[in-house]
Amino acid sequence: MNKPFRKLKALLVSFFIVIFWAGVGFPAENTAKYIFLFIGDGMSIPQRAAAELYLTGLNSPKDLMLALLREQGKFHRDNGVADFNPSVQRLLMNTFPAQGLQTTYSANALITDSSSSATAMATGRKTRDGVVGMDPSARENYVSMAKLARDKGMKVGVISTVSIEHATPAAFYASLPNRRDYYEIALQIPESRFNFFGGGGFNYPRGAAGDRKDVAEALNEAGYKVYDTREGFGRITAGDDMVVTINPVLDTQAALPYAIDQKEGDISLAEFVAKGIEVLDNPNGFFMMAEGGKIDWACHANDAVAAINDVLSLDEAVSVAYEFYRKRPNETLIVVTGDHETGGMTIGYAGTRYDLFLMKLKAQKGSYLAFNEEFAAFKKANPNAKLEDFLPLAESFYGLKRHDRETMEKLGEQAKKGDAAAYEALGMALGDHEMEILASAFDMSMKDHAERPVKSDEYYISYGTYEPITITLTRILNRKAGIGWTTYSHTGLPVPVSAIGVGHERFNGYYDNTDIFKKIVTAGGL
Repeated sequence: MNKPFRKLKALLVSFFIVIFWAGVGFPAENTAKYIFLFIGDGMSIPQRAAAELYLTGLNSPKDLMLALLREQGKFHRDNGVADFNPSVQRLLMNTFPAQGLQTTYSANALITDSSSSATAMATGRKTRDGVVGMDPSARENYVSMAKLARDKGMKVGVISTVSIEHATPAAFYASLPNRRDYYEIALQIPESRFNFFGGGGFNYPRGAAGDRKDVAEALNEAGYKVYDTREGFGRITAGDDMVVTINPVLDTQAALPYAIDQKEGDISLAEFVAKGIEVLDNPNGFFMMAEGGKIDWACHANDAVAAINDVLSLDEAVSVAYEFYRKRPNETLIVVTGDHETGGMTIGYAGTRYDLFLMKLKAQKGSYLAFNEEFAAFKKANPNAKLEDFLPLAESFYGLKRHDRETMEKLGEQAKKGDAAAYEALGMALGDHEMEILASAFDMSMKDHAERPVKSDEYYISYGTYEPITITLTRILNRKAGIGWTTYSHTGLPVPVSAIGVGHERFNGYYDNTDIFKKIVTAGGL
């Protein structure tokens, strides 16, 4: 072999070695010893953006004055207003150096559900909707990144604001053909040998028929300690292991209250993450998955206020992990993403043209569930009530008010003179069309459920599966703020991915949700 050919051969061999290792994602010299994966269920670009713009309004409430100036002819979009220069307050997750997008389709649908999308992220493999941690035929069990971390000797934690056997958390520790088999999923918790579970409780703690061994008993027998009080939560320390800790107050689906509804004694997602770090921190490292699960539920109900507050709650939990990262930046990886978008949320509504009035959302006092309770009490106390009798409740909870014509004219005159309070009152006034759709919704809500045409397309498009008066009021307020919705279900939007720490560069770009598994496994040397 002549000398030039030998040199060429050596160069080609070196070239293909480099290409090979780059192709398989050969781990960098530093691997992530501490891995955080945050999943905002139902959270895509609109939910993140709405939360940021809402924060901006809280800290720089100029949207009202901008609209007033425009109406007075003192503002023109082509030249702007000198004093209108809002400083957008970023979510922490949106400041991370790596920002990517992931596609979310499942093995059998362009619009995924949570079980298939969570399975794709957790295991790197597609499945069909409804299946947890298995292949589409439900014959083969997949292996999650959490189990790979456990097998490497790392401690593992799973946290969620919904029930701990719900689809997203379940994909990290369980394998079952049907995501609705909550009891069977819960019994796979002790089989996982994971070290920390926190957040929601169990949908069917004694099985669907209520005749099985209590899940808590099965956990105790396997060596887990179960806490469901604030006091018990406080007793958990760094020396504890095999812990399941549950918020003391749960809704009817064993989930935490919405962030906007939480009261003293409730445990926030950020607190669960902090406690998880305390339990999991050890020389061998850990993996933690934390889900903000009720962003999805709020968006199903088209409740922007509840969704925004749960996005902010998730960002607070991310900040806890970020403080950990700041102390160990060369050993920690934080990834924040969603599993799909829910609701078809849009920022911009035809009725507000180019304006946003997100400060109007501050008027809402609680989630749609909280209002359901208030309406149920009203209906029970006033079975023959008219819409006029109900309007004071709508005003106290949503800030929406019906004015007579004389008052509207007076408010209009004051607003033209620059009275911001009058302009704000006009913005929250119920117009004729809004009163018409409210009247229909009120009449429907005053009927017994059996009397409602719930199977008709018209009913579903108007109210979905929600209380008609509640979702109508929520949507009216959302539209006044400039937020619109297209569905009560999931959509096919891609979902943003944010990352910081060891190997974060891998998360830039546009890729599939199965790549979340591959990128984390590579970064962590799993």
